[in-house]
Amino acid sequence: MSENIRTTYSICPICGKQVVAEMIKKDDGVYLEKNCPEHGDFSVLIWKNKIDILSWYGEVETIKPGENSQCPEFCAENGLCSEHQSSTCCTLFEVTERCNLKCKFCFANKEDSNDKSIDEICKEMKQVIVKGETLLQLSGGEPTMRDDLPQIVTAARELGCKYVQLNTNGIRLAEDEDYVKKLSDAGLSFVFMQFDGIDDEIYVNLRGKPLFALKEKAIDNCAKYNLGVTLVPTIVPGVNSMHIGEILRYGVMRSPSVRGVHFQPVGHLGRIPSIPQNNSRFTLDELLFEVENQSGGLIKTGNLQPAQCDHPMCGFHGDFIVKKDRTLYPLTVKRNDTPGCCCGVENPASRKREFVGRRWKRAGISPSSSQSCVEDLSNMDYFLSRVSSHGFTITSMAFQDAGNIDIERLRMCRLHVAKNGKLIPFCVNYLTLWTDD
Repeated sequence: MSENIRTTYSICPICGKQVVAEMIKKDDGVYLEKNCPEHGDFSVLIWKNKIDILSWYGEVETIKPGENSQCPEFCAENGLCSEHQSSTCCTLFEVTERCNLKCKFCFANKEDSNDKSIDEICKEMKQVIVKGETLLQLSGGEPTMRDDLPQIVTAARELGCKYVQLNTNGIRLAEDEDYVKKLSDAGLSFVFMQFDGIDDEIYVNLRGKPLFALKEKAIDNCAKYNLGVTLVPTIVPGVNSMHIGEILRYGVMRSPSVRGVHFQPVGHLGRIPSIPQNNSRFTLDELLFEVENQSGGLIKTGNLQPAQCDHPMCGFHGDFIVKKDRTLYPLTVKRNDTPGCCCGVENPASRKREFVGRRWKRAGISPSSSQSCVEDLSNMDYFLSRVSSHGFTITSMAFQDAGNIDIERLRMCRLHVAKNGKLIPFCVNYLTLWTDD
């Protein structure tokens, strides 16, 4: 039994031309089905019916014929088109193509080359930074390959960045404490650290070497200099998809040093082992189900909301306080019970950016939220102090690839890559077309 529940637009994963796509609900999941006159039919799994997909969508407007007809080709060449519906929340800025790992999956898939000078970096940053607003994510490659990264952080701050975030595998942060201090002194806001589990077999499989001890040391070094760390697991079916609960419990136990967990179901873009089959996909609703199932009820699905400033299929977010007994007090309730959302405010990108900034940046621990105090979340002073010091987020980003890319989603993207002074939607910038052999 199958049902056509929505019509959108996608691309042929081989030639990249835009095509009509139908969302077809079947007994085992929802599929994005499309046809290219030259390369034939494609059916790509996007949902596993763990949650009703239309309920999750809410009231997102369906893309109409003729809208965004030049995407993604135009955006890849020229930056955001005039029909793009969302402003920038986070600007990803690559500072190097070098890396000290060769991961099996990597959206960047960079090859070593000479780094741009810091003067060139500053000139490009100046083109995309909006003073007093920008959240700049320094990425690569591996940004910590640059000895002058602290100077780049300082320059970004001087150009007016409100938040500067580091996207890293954490190796140098573990091995070079003085480097961490320099980053903190330069004004780094928080760290976004690759973290695929607490079992070294996972790292050997995905990253080529055991890394867990280094991850722990990186968290410790960041804690010494008051840099909050968000753990970023890439979830790959059969590799670490059964370790979601362990990752969450580890993150909660390391609060307040760890500020949250940001799950990324594996995206088949950039460097990938092979063309993805449907059994290699880990869908957003499957992640939601496993978060509750594997956490033993520590986190309820009802306390995780669809992305409200991006497209709901792009991810979810949940906001919590870590209590003294290491349970979580939810601050996020079901969407239908929430009065309003950021889509109804004048600048939803700003609201999302401030949510990230407040929650991922580490605050000092005040006496009123210390371990020695009696815990009383009904006391407003204690509540405000505890949410500042021990706030914890559970978020996700489900990247799109050539198989499941949806123009309806793409036009709402708020994660943009800075390239030659232009801003390009993340999934367009790293899009990898398939071969037809």
